[in-house]
Amino acid sequence: MKLLLLACLSPKTGNNTTAERIRSHIESAGHTCELRDAAAFQSSAEVADLISRHPPFEGALAIHLFRAGSLLLDIQVPFGVIFGGTDINEDVKVEQKRVVMERVLLKARFAVAFTDKLKEEAKLFLLSQSCKIYVQPQGIQTEVSEKFCWTEFLRSSEWHRENPLNVLVVIGPRYLFSNSGVRQKIDPVFSVEVEAVVKKTAGVFLAGARSQRELHAAMKRCFTVVNSSVSEGMSAAILEAMDLGVPVLARDIPGNAAVVHHESTGLLYSSPQEFLHQSQRLLSDRELRERLVRNGKVYVEEHHGLGQERETYQRLVDTLLSA
Repeated sequence: MKLLLLACLSPKTGNNTTAERIRSHIESAGHTCELRDAAAFQSSAEVADLISRHPPFEGALAIHLFRAGSLLLDIQVPFGVIFGGTDINEDVKVEQKRVVMERVLLKARFAVAFTDKLKEEAKLFLLSQSCKIYVQPQGIQTEVSEKFCWTEFLRSSEWHRENPLNVLVVIGPRYLFSNSGVRQKIDPVFSVEVEAVVKKTAGVFLAGARSQRELHAAMKRCFTVVNSSVSEGMSAAILEAMDLGVPVLARDIPGNAAVVHHESTGLLYSSPQEFLHQSQRLLSDRELRERLVRNGKVYVEEHHGLGQERETYQRLVDTLLSA
């Protein structure tokens, strides 16, 4: 079977990693799966044209119900969708987007949510048949690069010299590239605000995007991995940190709380003051740190294995064949 997989494929992002992993699951079952960036298409008609070219695609998948799923509305082959998190957490608040997502979900053969919470939110906000929504947590596999070095972040700073542990490194992509190669900031207003704060704050550094292996190497050298998102579906970075034996400190939002069980697999915070308090606990309480590392590792092994994820997607793809 020849399948099209549409997703937002900004380099060195979680979306890209997830899409590549799902493609490998599908191809390991003997199918052909072509991965395309949703941002490369202006309309669903363009995707319909691609689908019909010879040899034609026999099915499709999309990660993110609005950004990618909306591009499948005009195709004449069966398709499935995977919730991205932002679609259910944020896009449903915009009426025009919500209506489009309802159409996508109605036409889709199946949908996949990373957590039970996302499935419940989809049932609440979208006119959906819950029987077609499957829950499959992300599968995690970590690989560490031996070549990654932290020296570029260790700038002269009195605060850093007094206690090298008190350094916050923010890693992630700040730019998107158009098809013509033009670089633009992902969120210009927010980027300017963050860069201004970082400039005047000792011990806080901005790093660009890193390959997954380099990112994992960076995590291994950290005292803790922080997730400060205000909206998450399921953070692969949190799960990767757990798998690598690094304690997690995450904002208390539904997507994070679904995988970070406070004081068991990680620590949650709801305010800057609570963030500082939980950070200090990690620094001073060795027993707490060791418990979080141990439980986090076990949790990932039991609930986020690649085998179960691969089996789920291969089984769902088979349903596209039984039209």
